[in-house]
Amino acid sequence: MAASPLAPAWLSYPADANALRPLEWASGVARGADGQLEVQGIPVSALQERFGTPLYVLDEDDFRARARAFKQAYGAAFADLCGGVDVYYAGKAFLSIEVARWVTEEGLRLDTSSGGELAVARRAGVPAANLGLHGNNKSVAELETALQMGLGRIIVDSLDELERLGAVATRLGRTANVMLRLTPGVHAHTHEFIATAHEDQKFGLSMAEGDTVPGAGGTAEGGSPAAVAVTRALRHPGINLLGLHCHIGSQIFEPEGFALAAERLLAFLAGVRDTHGVELPELDLGGGYGIAYTEQDTPREPAELAAAMAAVVRSACARLGLAVPRISIEPGRAIVGPTTFTLYEAGVRKTVAVDTETGTVERRYVAVDGGMSDNARPVLYDADYTAVLASRVTDAEPIVSRVVGKHCESGDIVVRDVYLPEDVAAGDLIAVPATGAYCWALASNYNYLGRPAVVAVRNGQARLIIRRETEEDLLARDMGA
Repeated sequence: MAASPLAPAWLSYPADANALRPLEWASGVARGADGQLEVQGIPVSALQERFGTPLYVLDEDDFRARARAFKQAYGAAFADLCGGVDVYYAGKAFLSIEVARWVTEEGLRLDTSSGGELAVARRAGVPAANLGLHGNNKSVAELETALQMGLGRIIVDSLDELERLGAVATRLGRTANVMLRLTPGVHAHTHEFIATAHEDQKFGLSMAEGDTVPGAGGTAEGGSPAAVAVTRALRHPGINLLGLHCHIGSQIFEPEGFALAAERLLAFLAGVRDTHGVELPELDLGGGYGIAYTEQDTPREPAELAAAMAAVVRSACARLGLAVPRISIEPGRAIVGPTTFTLYEAGVRKTVAVDTETGTVERRYVAVDGGMSDNARPVLYDADYTAVLASRVTDAEPIVSRVVGKHCESGDIVVRDVYLPEDVAAGDLIAVPATGAYCWALASNYNYLGRPAVVAVRNGQARLIIRRETEEDLLARDMGA
């Protein structure tokens, strides 16, 4: 059978619809002797029987291996420059008490983005010195908590926030360890909503000289918002300015964007030295490393990214006569994304006729027992995923299919385009890989569906790390009950 004209150009017709592409799956996932998908030898039917569906299935050993790979690769690449690199796991991708503990046990630090994520870190026993706090609009309560905990760093996102943090630090008699988040103007090749380094968006302090800050009498105060922030931070008795931070976007595959951002921030650090006589000791180059969601994605290995970044830092610091700052990075998706797949049970299916230039073509719709409430990325970012028939293998012909959810929205699409066997039917299990990042984290209760459970598998043993939300959970907050 030939490829369907409904399939996008990147989607190839499979020689074997039962095959797994390793880049999209955790290392412990394979087909068992009976054709079922297994995680470290546990068949998906056993996971469904014990935990139900939809279900996020996380390979803990794979998570730990990916965390170690980043720490080891960047530590080795920068060993001769600044004694290594601090790797902060970006908790916004997926965070739980167990995951926070794994991160700490593997020698990583933890980046949080809210008071709630800080509470998870505290409950997990993560040392405060190993925590960072992000966010473009941190509340006074969140800043108070961060200062009272003695956080290793607070990433300041604006001049207003710098003023707010300074006031809170003074009132509490504390000193805030601060990184200033700058926007270096590097446009990553990614979706508009997840590209975060250009000036026309909510994050960061602009480095553009044209973006001046009004001062007394309407005059400009020292140039760009980034330059003004440095001046104010260095003068404030309650602020300990550690260095600079940037984040150029998400799902980035090429190292050139990171390299350009590093060049611009190092030049800015040299300017701070020349203006203020201070060499700030730290530079955080953020995260955003891409992973494989489908066959069109080919991610880089951590060692390759680390080597490219170290080369740029080495040459730029030598050219600028700048001491190499302590480097930190913030991978989240690249660690947790590939570790997890979502397991669904198939229900209703239908076949529709679609008119094309070459004639009428069939598309199969397969509805599953979850949807946009457990994976909002397709509707938010037009994100592509793939899927496989997980509960068995079959010789049936692959047919171009669309995996959809059970919500009352036509845009409730889990996998827009995939070749699934023609005989997929109600009761079959469908697995969607690479759902570890921003799926559970963005999950909702739309249509009053409870959020799925998360199961971690380690050493061939499965256990709940987040239980399934029940109808009682949903009703408990309704004060009319």
